Amino acid sequence: MGHHHGHGHGEGQGQGHGHGHSHDDMDWITMAGRLERYARIAAPMYGEVTDWLRRWVPEPGVVADIGSGPGAVSVLLAQAFPKARIIAADPEAELLERAREHAAAEGLADRFATVRAALPDDIGGVPRADLLWLCKSLHHVGDQGAALSALADHLAPGGAIALLEGGLNARSLPRDIGFGRPGLLARLEASDESWFNGMRAGLDGSTDATEDWPALLKAAGLRYEATRSFLLDLPAPVSDDTRAHLVEEFTLRREMHAERIDPEDLATFDRLLDADDPQSLHRRPDLFLLTAQTVHVAVKEA
Repeated sequence: MGHHHGHGHGEGQGQGHGHGHSHDDMDWITMAGRLERYARIAAPMYGEVTDWLRRWVPEPGVVADIGSGPGAVSVLLAQAFPKARIIAADPEAELLERAREHAAAEGLADRFATVRAALPDDIGGVPRADLLWLCKSLHHVGDQGAALSALADHLAPGGAIALLEGGLNARSLPRDIGFGRPGLLARLEASDESWFNGMRAGLDGSTDATEDWPALLKAAGLRYEATRSFLLDLPAPVSDDTRAHLVEEFTLRREMHAERIDPEDLATFDRLLDADDPQSLHRRPDLFLLTAQTVHVAVKEA
């Protein structure tokens, strides 16, 4: 389910689609740390999303985060909805253990539970929820329509699903960074798209579907309500946490795209990642983070 690699578990992460998703050798702990840091950085954006969702679910009794990863966003949901029971659902036991530890550390253990579940079929353990939160997890499922239909059965009557898909890829550097060929991020996005197409094609039961999220929600038998996008706007100079996030993100993308990008861009990348270079991501004063997360809401008829 949604792991963040370019966006991912909580996916939040906003550099395009660089998910770096190989389940066999995934370093879960490193990934969990990355997703937890991103959730800290993106907390203001997620807070705006949950405020907006109150229009449909003012006081949800049960909130399920589907594809929760290490539960970083699940904890934000628990804080946003202080009367709710929170269920973090993910296929990876190590990440769920991390989620329970995080919740306990925040004093939330009494209303926080985890369920091992994988979209689309293996979600029997997910209880009926008043709010289902799917942040960039659906696009890791071969048959996205089947997954939404299965999830609709886990929504309480009158309950809502918040589907966080689409949005805008992150921007973090000026177009001209002072060396290399301008427009590096745009070229990386083209490479991300080709990576993402390959990732989708390789999924079990992979089904081509127009990414018309409202139409997919309606096809799952839900009443589509609204779509809105939320900005994460962290201008320069960024916090140490944001800088560390961006360095890590670019390091991952360097690995992901090494085979795909031309030697000049690779040299630019290496310079951006060289901690001793004053023009690197580690030291530049002009680093920022700007991204937008799009949320589609649908409701189950009462």
